[in-house]
Amino acid sequence: MDIENSNDIAINARNISKTFYITEDNYNTVKNRLFNLFNPPSAKEIHALKMMNFQVKKGECLGIIGRNGSGKSTLTRVLAGVYPTDTGYVNINGSTMLMNLGVGMSHELTARENIYISGSILGLKIKDIDLIFDKIIEFAELSDFVDTKIKFFSTGMVARLSFSIAVNAGAEIMFLDEIFAVGDTKFQEKAIKVFEKSWIEGKTVVLVSHAMPVIQKYCQRVAYLKNGNLEFIGDTETAVKMYQDDDS
Repeated sequence: MDIENSNDIAINARNISKTFYITEDNYNTVKNRLFNLFNPPSAKEIHALKMMNFQVKKGECLGIIGRNGSGKSTLTRVLAGVYPTDTGYVNINGSTMLMNLGVGMSHELTARENIYISGSILGLKIKDIDLIFDKIIEFAELSDFVDTKIKFFSTGMVARLSFSIAVNAGAEIMFLDEIFAVGDTKFQEKAIKVFEKSWIEGKTVVLVSHAMPVIQKYCQRVAYLKNGNLEFIGDTETAVKMYQDDDS
């Protein structure tokens, strides 16, 4: 039964697809430019996502797995609204935040500025952000870098800031793309502790990971992708076995 209008659904994806057109660079040397003078550069089609339909319930933790190049990160970005769909649509019921090494944050702005912008996007008022600002910085362990542009941050520092904003600002729907694979061991342990004890409860989470123990521990359902196709979405153990059996 289609329940796309139900209040129980956090994400409703219908007939979504995404193709990228990449221009092949045949003009990187003078010699190549001369040989290709009358041949315009060709565009290569990358069918990152092929027609997909699925829903994610409120409060569910859905895993997304697949080999490199299967479309996991592209799907996450489409669901989060970073990429537009070529076909179909995505309906989102709740505030969202994508956590993937700072995607969605401006690297030309400071940590302070990104906190206020991200908080505003999540629907918080300035006074609300004021109240949680110190907690965000403290949890992210960035007290010495509050007014530093994040383009000078390491990937681990950006991940810590992104995670801390999400935890403290209270996004209802979270897209986590390999978030536990970055940062130092100490912060990973702290992030997992928060994830387990309080933050995941009541949240809708889309979790991308190559770590099958993480997927098996947290996800009620799992989507298995291969070559841009949604091969399976359902119980975790079936999806994980398909992933492990995929030797292509």
